[in-house]
Amino acid sequence: MGVKTQFLDTSIRIGKIKLKNPVLVASGTFGHGKEFEKFFDLGRLGGIVTKTITLKPRLGNPSPRIAETPAGMLNAIGLQNPGAEKFIEEKMPYFRKLGIPVIVSAMGYSVDEFVKVVELLNQAEGIDGFELNLSCPNVPYSSKTENLSLVKMFAHDEKMIEEVVSAVRQITDKTLIAKLGPDVSDISKMALAAERAGADAVSLINTFIAMKIDIQTRKPVLGNKTGGLSGPCIRPIAVRMVWETAKKVKIPVLGMGGISTAEDAIEFLVAGATAIQVGTANFINPQASMDVLRGIEEFMKKEKINNIKGLIGSVAL
Repeated sequence: MGVKTQFLDTSIRIGKIKLKNPVLVASGTFGHGKEFEKFFDLGRLGGIVTKTITLKPRLGNPSPRIAETPAGMLNAIGLQNPGAEKFIEEKMPYFRKLGIPVIVSAMGYSVDEFVKVVELLNQAEGIDGFELNLSCPNVPYSSKTENLSLVKMFAHDEKMIEEVVSAVRQITDKTLIAKLGPDVSDISKMALAAERAGADAVSLINTFIAMKIDIQTRKPVLGNKTGGLSGPCIRPIAVRMVWETAKKVKIPVLGMGGISTAEDAIEFLVAGATAIQVGTANFINPQASMDVLRGIEEFMKKEKINNIKGLIGSVAL
């Protein structure tokens, strides 16, 4: 008589998208996917969040654009991308072959530009949803000023979040996710604003605005002066913000920030995240997302949890 295999249901739903498991790769950390196919079967992922796409092509920030820090890294890539039209033409054919949900990260410098880029992308076959990048910390959010001190991220203002999400909601019925930044006093208020405006989910957290200085030259290490801090150093803060937000919103929360292992991912799920995104770890270990997925499945078997929903929000207080 054979040994009975435990059935695991790891599927979750984000808006209209059904994911076979809660492990996605985060925007800007997975290239355009092809670089990773030699390391594992990309079809095993729950889904892919693409590099952020803007209406027009962007060359990005001056170099150096990446710097290591204790337990993390700084990046100031500056949203280098080919623009929406070339992305559809050159990158989407590959993504369509993968057979997993594709969520395109989209960014604009104004409400109108957010609408225009999503309108253009919305026409492309194979895009399942959009993650609105409201919180990228290393590009100015106004093309009208060179004074970065005057620049305010959409993610820092409830009304601006509502304006963007509401406007985009009106022109697409695809799954809409608002990506929020941590440099605010209460991130759950920002999540509630996105929910009111029609977002199907929120992603948190994006990177922290941070800086590294070369003490010999007395100059910032990054060409952009500041960049986004990511990696294990921000994880406890991210877990706390996910926990606070998941208690207040009715829509799913996608948790991210320093996830390197299955234990890290499970911590986010227990805190209330419906799904997680693996980011910086992809640069260190190209198989990080698969290690995380296997570890979640092993944990579920060990704890005799048949459905991933038994983990989500199970924190004991």
